[in-house]
Amino acid sequence: MIKPFDLLMGILNDIEERLKDDISADTLAAKYSLSSSHLQRLFHFTFGQSIGIYIRLRKLSASIEDLLNTDLNVLSIALEYSLGYEQSYIRAFKREFGITPGELRKKGQIIKIKPPLQLFDSNKFNDGISFGPDFVMIPKFFTIGKKYKIPISEQYILPPILMNHFYNNERKEIKNPIELNEIICISTAAEKNADYCYFMPSVHVKSLDEIPDGFDTFTFQSSLCARFHFVGPEETQLNIFEIKRNFLFIDDFIKSINQNYLHKRNEITIDRIYLSAYAGKYKLWEWFTPVARKK
Repeated sequence: MIKPFDLLMGILNDIEERLKDDISADTLAAKYSLSSSHLQRLFHFTFGQSIGIYIRLRKLSASIEDLLNTDLNVLSIALEYSLGYEQSYIRAFKREFGITPGELRKKGQIIKIKPPLQLFDSNKFNDGISFGPDFVMIPKFFTIGKKYKIPISEQYILPPILMNHFYNNERKEIKNPIELNEIICISTAAEKNADYCYFMPSVHVKSLDEIPDGFDTFTFQSSLCARFHFVGPEETQLNIFEIKRNFLFIDDFIKSINQNYLHKRNEITIDRIYLSAYAGKYKLWEWFTPVARKK
């Protein structure tokens, strides 16, 4: 199986090399022996945008060079970049840039284009890809799960075991899940100087109206959070070595003197894990911690 970094690097390069071709998620998926839906989910999870929209915006952005540096008419440029006929190209161009191709030629206005997405060596993380942090506002949400007291000495050992057990067994008892194939793990601090913490694998639910016997609940209050995410090959278990590597990456940022946020990692962290994403080929792990701007 091709590694996600190599796969996505190849796809980004293919898009740039074929901006004047009739390229799509379907043609790219066929080249890499993937299903189109698999590729679209992987691209969206990794870059946070639709591959189809990205291709269209890159084509529109690339067409500007021909508009400004050649005498080709608008129809010829539209056809050259496989953007439909003249009127559909003009509508898409104005929707994206707020000006028609003809007006751009007359006015020479500066416009913001969609630059190519890039992957760097710093994104390459073992067999997967790492990104972060970005900063997101997470609204209030509820989860139902099983809460455990974890000794600090085993904080990397027990959670993946408990999470996988919860995923394979207990989650099926929850009646009103928003997404059953997603596990949200809540880690919270215990009393000051305690040698343990709390860990709760859970499922995101619509409400706390139906709580199965023996289950626990958690309510997250809306907060600004730092978000890291990792895309990697799917494995049967999320193992201790993978978790430690990811947290070393996160720690490097948190300890940096150049970032402008205070992290509350010692209070609560949230792991959101898609264990069966991309038809069993890859998984997504998102890690959040509440933050506040430094004063």
